[in-house]
Amino acid sequence: MKQETAQIANSDLQGDKLYLQRARKVLPFLVRQAKSGQPILYSDLAQETGISNPRNLNYPLGAIGNALQELSKTTDQDIPQIQCIVINKDTGLPGEGIGWFINTSDYNKLTKSQKQQIVNKVLANIYAYQQWEWVLQQLQLKPLTIDIKPIVEKTKNVKSNGGESKFHLDFKNFIANNPTAIGLSEKISVGETEYKLPSADTIDVVFNHKNTKIGVEVKSKISNSEDILRGIFQCVKYKHLIEAEQKINNEQPDSRVILALEGQLPTELIAVKNILGIEVIDEIEKRHTTATSGLAQARQ
Repeated sequence: MKQETAQIANSDLQGDKLYLQRARKVLPFLVRQAKSGQPILYSDLAQETGISNPRNLNYPLGAIGNALQELSKTTDQDIPQIQCIVINKDTGLPGEGIGWFINTSDYNKLTKSQKQQIVNKVLANIYAYQQWEWVLQQLQLKPLTIDIKPIVEKTKNVKSNGGESKFHLDFKNFIANNPTAIGLSEKISVGETEYKLPSADTIDVVFNHKNTKIGVEVKSKISNSEDILRGIFQCVKYKHLIEAEQKINNEQPDSRVILALEGQLPTELIAVKNILGIEVIDEIEKRHTTATSGLAQARQ
């Protein structure tokens, strides 16, 4: 989001222009993320709100920023700039235009580390703010209502089949031997399967890249929605456990945990993934080629 976009975007969310319609649709999703204490990627927000190109979020987010500034003035309330919760996948930072809203001169000239420090403070204020539903009410919007309780309860009651299927084993080994399949560098060594943590929990695959430990929970093409939801919650647990182990080993806690799906993430679980901040890579194609197998054997 460029600064010009922030300046042009309307300060009133009411109106028929497409970017204002999108702003009204987007803001309740941002409030949901703020209440869960999680940022959201531009791509994930676009997917959930039905906006085909994440770049088209620039004007809606600028309009939200202006609307919050105006509401702050008229109500004498210090309302955080919630659009800063939307971040770029590559940089982990909001768009460039936030400098206009957070009153930080020369924001775009700062180093990435300096920007991250400023953004962390802004995010802390967003997460701590307790009046987001009041903000929605003032802007004539309603909070999101998402009921996933039925699938959660069903997942709780699913009994384990007691063994690993051939589909899961094959997909797990494929991921371990092909880190590029989940966007990792081809220079990373083959992953370790069934990595055991001090809690006796095991992660399907773990890769090591410099000081970062990357855990991967895999779900094959035969996994249903309940199994995938269980995988999402397992990822929440694994991140804490990996970093706990790093701490007791006198290492700087630094981890990523990915849910790798051979099939597609069910639509009803997209909100859960975003609320919990879980990195999901779905529709991963298996390519059992001679070259890949040879490379994996050479690495071993």
